[in-house]
Amino acid sequence: MFESFNVPGLYIAVQAVLALAASWTSRQVGERTLTGIVIDSGDGVTHAIPVAEGYVIGSCIKHIPIAGRDITYFMQQLLREREVGIPPEQSLETAKAIKEKYCYICPDIVKEFAKYDVDPQKWIKQYTGINAVNQKKFIIDVGYERFLGPEIFFHPEFANPDFMESISDVVDEVIQNCPIDVRRPLYKNVVLSGGSTMFRDFGRRLQRDLKRVVDARLRLSEELSGGRIKPKPVEVQVITHHMQRYAVWFGGSMLASTSVHAPSAGCLVQPEFFQVCHTKKDYEEYGPTICRHNPVFGVMS
Repeated sequence: MFESFNVPGLYIAVQAVLALAASWTSRQVGERTLTGIVIDSGDGVTHAIPVAEGYVIGSCIKHIPIAGRDITYFMQQLLREREVGIPPEQSLETAKAIKEKYCYICPDIVKEFAKYDVDPQKWIKQYTGINAVNQKKFIIDVGYERFLGPEIFFHPEFANPDFMESISDVVDEVIQNCPIDVRRPLYKNVVLSGGSTMFRDFGRRLQRDLKRVVDARLRLSEELSGGRIKPKPVEVQVITHHMQRYAVWFGGSMLASTSVHAPSAGCLVQPEFFQVCHTKKDYEEYGPTICRHNPVFGVMS
């Protein structure tokens, strides 16, 4: 990096920490903190990653076998069963386009079905595609698929009978596995990251379901104590923001932008970033061995 790209400073960061930093742009965030649980969901995989004071609690990370690709495959299957007008070789591409354009998270799946049945013209959308072979248009109706696709985050058994745990239950389990003194801060700062968290009302549904799980545990605790113990309510907050899709990249950009190099002045205007990174000057003086040195703690790793 120093020789090929001539970078002035290099810092290798953890993705979850950068996603937490990116969440500071949200209006929901009152106090900037590096304690929280990051729900990172892309095309291939979803992870729940707890972070305490900037350090990942590695033993508590949990993998969720549901991500954007699974939603696309599930929608492809739903459309194949109902729509005959989709060219077979374009079914996956069509399912992905519909997912990104029309899908959303519903608050209650039963009520959502009823809503579509009562007024289908209001809720059913039409997708227009071009057949790649004969260049003719094809039009398909998009109905229940709009909410059934992303619903597998909360009912994964719809698409994967081997995995039955909803994303809200996974998040709760991860937090409960963490040290007791960081659990409340983790519940208070659930941060979304990645393209598959961009469905409309994803954060609202996750917050509601997670709050229900937490409140049920508190009620059970009170019942088991015979009413002698009144547990303190737990605040649950899911953070959403406009840079959510690119949260990790944006967090890295925020970290690097805390330092502005001014060659004309011969100095750094804001040296915060350069206090924690490996600099080119250090590389030229000590060589590649600096990668074994931690600038934050001043020790060899």
